[in-house]
Amino acid sequence: MKKATIKDIAAIAGVSPSCVSMILNEHNLSRFSEETIRKVHEARRETGYIPKKQQRHKNPKESILLICPSMMNPYYATLIQGMEQEARQRGYLTLIFTTYWDKKAEKEILDMITESAVSGVIFSMIPQQPELAEAISQKVPMVAVGDLSSSLKIDTVDVNNYQAGRTLASHLIGLGHQQVAYISTTLNAEHTSRTNRFDGLRDAFSQFCPHGAVLTYTQDVPSEEELSVTGIEFEVGYRLAKQCLAQSPQVTAIVAINDMVAYGVRQALYDAGKRIPEDISLCGFDNIYPSRFHGIDLTTIEHAIVERGRGSIRLLSAKMHKQSNLIDSNAITRMEYQSNLIIGTSTGPVRKD
Repeated sequence: MKKATIKDIAAIAGVSPSCVSMILNEHNLSRFSEETIRKVHEARRETGYIPKKQQRHKNPKESILLICPSMMNPYYATLIQGMEQEARQRGYLTLIFTTYWDKKAEKEILDMITESAVSGVIFSMIPQQPELAEAISQKVPMVAVGDLSSSLKIDTVDVNNYQAGRTLASHLIGLGHQQVAYISTTLNAEHTSRTNRFDGLRDAFSQFCPHGAVLTYTQDVPSEEELSVTGIEFEVGYRLAKQCLAQSPQVTAIVAINDMVAYGVRQALYDAGKRIPEDISLCGFDNIYPSRFHGIDLTTIEHAIVERGRGSIRLLSAKMHKQSNLIDSNAITRMEYQSNLIIGTSTGPVRKD
């Protein structure tokens, strides 16, 4: 069988061989669009071509540690799968460590990193102890995947959760909703994606629907409960939705912090005899795969989960191999992916009382 060449990839991707060479060797990537980079990598996978530089990376000692709060939520499972797709193609070994949002567990693994053989570290969320993570990142290449944050001194692969909250607000306001509830697990400064989604939602209502209101229903979830209760997000959504129905009957739309919490809200609404969206509209965030199932069809925010996972590996690889033509080793690199509104059947015009 003929061995694939750069010219074969160029023909499939519709670009020049020199363009393929630069992208595969991660030279001057800023010159190319994300779409062009994606096409080249897809063509490379189709042909089975492996650049010489990546062949050298197939040393099993080059391992990457993936730190994740939990694998129960399909958001994190999908994100990790995207990371492993890219890592496997580059010949890296991946190791997964779960924290269940336990600061002690996070500190333990960070303390072990400098003494271990890992070549790089990826947080699938924003570290709960940023100063400790920043200190370790000076010794071991590190990337965090999460929320757009200008204060974190670590390379990041982000989405703008504040804007995502505003996007959902605009959708609901356009449907005539004025009384909205925001339902979330632990809501504090350590969970920036949750607070930024709320801030975006609230600020948009203040600006465009000043006579409306965004009510909050939250429940703190200790790390022990995160570990011991596999369906904790569903259960929190269920409990808080029942509380909301009892205390705030004027609410016509509920925004859940993520799709998993939204599933719990959905069940509580149905158990209470409420119709979705005729009585109450429902939204989530993340667009995890069950949200597209028939009968759920959730209105949610698409966060390019797999693409961000793959992008985090590419960014970390450049950092690990000190590819200064791609990034400055002394600079903080931030990759931002765009979010998109996915409109499902779970939202509709405000009910007529």
